[in-house]
Amino acid sequence: MCTLWLAVGEVNVKIGVVRRDDESIVAVSIDGRWVDFTRAFRVYELLEHQRLGMPIRDLLELLRAGMLEADRMHEIMAALNKHALIEKYALREPLSFELPYRPGKIIAIGRNYAAHAAETGHDAPTEPIFFSKSPTACIGPDQAIVTRPEYGRVDHEGELAVVIGRVAKQVSPENARECVAAYTLLNDVTAREMQKRDIDAGHPWFRSKSLDTFCPFGPYLVLREALAWPITVDISCTVNGEVRQASNTGRFIFGLPEIISYVTQFITLEPGDVISTGTPEGISAIMPGDVVEVRVPEIGVLRNPVLGLR
Repeated sequence: MCTLWLAVGEVNVKIGVVRRDDESIVAVSIDGRWVDFTRAFRVYELLEHQRLGMPIRDLLELLRAGMLEADRMHEIMAALNKHALIEKYALREPLSFELPYRPGKIIAIGRNYAAHAAETGHDAPTEPIFFSKSPTACIGPDQAIVTRPEYGRVDHEGELAVVIGRVAKQVSPENARECVAAYTLLNDVTAREMQKRDIDAGHPWFRSKSLDTFCPFGPYLVLREALAWPITVDISCTVNGEVRQASNTGRFIFGLPEIISYVTQFITLEPGDVISTGTPEGISAIMPGDVVEVRVPEIGVLRNPVLGLR
């Protein structure tokens, strides 16, 4: 038996959607070993609960069911291990990851690093600034960010993203962590010239943030127990291997407890909603043919090429 599967909560648990044999399946990894959770969980349900449900292929379904919690995953993985299903459903790498799921809401935090506020000509904010991105802008790892000449300059903005695991309304900073299910990566791609024109005209900047393909998201989720609280992880963004952004979330102006509490004073968050926590300094233009990578070592790498269309 593979006893490492009994240590959930002490190891890095990842869950994502993988393309395999012309179908999408949910895959789970503990300490780097990926398993076909779609098939394994169905057998687990039959062996443990004498029921055979539909195969789970949707991470949002798992989030809404409250299954992306350490205790629940511990129970499931221990049972899979007991029935010797880990080896049976192990996946061979390399794996082709897809968009984990399409969030209901994407709340992005603006100017949450002082150096980034300065590089854009702004003072550091005194309270969190938040805006939204359209869920239809989401793409998965290795899918192309599409630019067009009429967009003008397009910038990368690598960010740590927080996946909400339960309904959250008027949450206190002390209870903020209980609302978090997982973490992932997000690239808040921005049509910078379009954004400036809209701001100068007194319009919202939603358009420049929500163009199709302007929200790469993934490559998978990492359960919250993998990252210590408060969050202090290195984050970087490279273009063609050149480091453009490099910082640490310990430099947030507003930490996650404050962000989650502040947002939920105004907006009710639901399972699967995403908060993108802001980008560090170093934003710069991306061009057709570029490859952009957002990286947090404890999570992984979100990689996307840039495609130019006319």
